[in-house]
Amino acid sequence: MRILMPVDGSEYSKSSVAFVASRTTLLKTPTEVELVNIQYPVPPRAARALGREMVHSFHEAEAAKALRSTVATLKRAGANATARYVVGNVARELTSIVANDRADLIVMGSHGDTGLKKLLLGSVASAVALSCTKPLLIMRGAAMNKRDSLKVGIALDGSPYGLAVARFVASNRDLFGASPSVSLIHVVPDLTKITVPGWIEREVPTGIKPEQVNAMQMAAFENVFKPAHELLARVGITAGEVRLIGADPGASIAAQAGKSRWDVLAMGSLGFGTARHTLMGSVASRVASRCKTALLLVREK
Repeated sequence: MRILMPVDGSEYSKSSVAFVASRTTLLKTPTEVELVNIQYPVPPRAARALGREMVHSFHEAEAAKALRSTVATLKRAGANATARYVVGNVARELTSIVANDRADLIVMGSHGDTGLKKLLLGSVASAVALSCTKPLLIMRGAAMNKRDSLKVGIALDGSPYGLAVARFVASNRDLFGASPSVSLIHVVPDLTKITVPGWIEREVPTGIKPEQVNAMQMAAFENVFKPAHELLARVGITAGEVRLIGADPGASIAAQAGKSRWDVLAMGSLGFGTARHTLMGSVASRVASRCKTALLLVREK
């Protein structure tokens, strides 16, 4: 596996490096990790006064602060780690690097605050999530457990996007440890009542009999879970199931991620959807705004 890791020396970057270094099972096989650091350019007036060599030395020294110890950490863990830095606008340079790299996975920390609606993952992570078509693992601030085998939740919605997540987990099982604990999660609507929009929203009964509602919901769960179970079973993973009923899938999934204490919540990503600001699709955006669990976003072209 090839992993690309943007690092800036922050606690968030250190958390992402510690995560990769803890992948004991993965690192038993050849694993290539490239660290990249983006340096802000020196203002033109200051650059002219300092001279080209002085500016270059400054960037070298600042990049070394973020890269030297992280490279050493990953090499000690068994990774084939390399590092480089570029100078420029962080979000613009990083999105370009991610788009042109042959990485199998992008791992990065997030400076975002879950209370901010426009910066759910931090501005840089949001820019990468918006444009990235590669699997993207975003560390959300809390330190990741350093055990090899992780607790992973896979959110499914019955679409090819959700199934792509199960396919990624199955194809890259070693990333999640020797004996990962995997749970599939799906949310179905409450068919006994619907919410009627208006000046005052109100709930009205649908008139569907309870036994019919139960049968329809159980059929929906089975249809969504079955193909994911089959994919995971091929690599020896027996997944549990979390069956939820609710009107807001994003809020339900976020709450379950905290309750289950998953190390990673894996989700499909719809990309722009109907508006560019939706970032990852409405459900993934809602999850990102409501929990600090590490998010693995998988978006197939």
